[in-house]
Amino acid sequence: MLKFINICPIGILDWDIIEHIQGFIARRCGIDCRIGDPVARPEFAYVSSRDQFDSKAVLIHLLETQGCSALKILGITQVDLFVPILKYVYGLAQIEGRCSIISLYRLFPEYYDEPHDRDLFLSRIEKTALHEIGHTVGITHCRDRNCVMYSSVKIEDTDHKRPEFCQTCKELFRWYLAKS
Repeated sequence: MLKFINICPIGILDWDIIEHIQGFIARRCGIDCRIGDPVARPEFAYVSSRDQFDSKAVLIHLLETQGCSALKILGITQVDLFVPILKYVYGLAQIEGRCSIISLYRLFPEYYDEPHDRDLFLSRIEKTALHEIGHTVGITHCRDRNCVMYSSVKIEDTDHKRPEFCQTCKELFRWYLAKS
């Protein structure tokens, strides 16, 4: 297995966003990030009673179809994701696993009736992607509200935290990655 993160676009996405996340994750994590082949919108995971997509089903699909040689997989989609016990999720990851996914759906400022702000949107994406990659190496939620590993229950949590690990989580990330 090679040490790189496979960034996997799911559905139609702005290519600039994919490239931005590729560069951001590579810089923050110190690991090669490669953009994989795009996959179709995950209609198989759509749950009509919720008008959302089952994030676990999408994760399983990514594991089965993407990045056989990648250390980690980060799927990026615009569909609204959920897990059964929550109304929605910004992302989902296998703790100490290979796969994670983020949804851009609720990261757009316009979703919250805020004016368009590309910098705010990209900041939210960066934090969400780094958070989920942190989970895949084994880091759980952090108590430091400024740390990227702090749990985002609402968008204000994401906006408040920094786009980086606190010192403890940074050391854990390096340690977990070294043993991968």
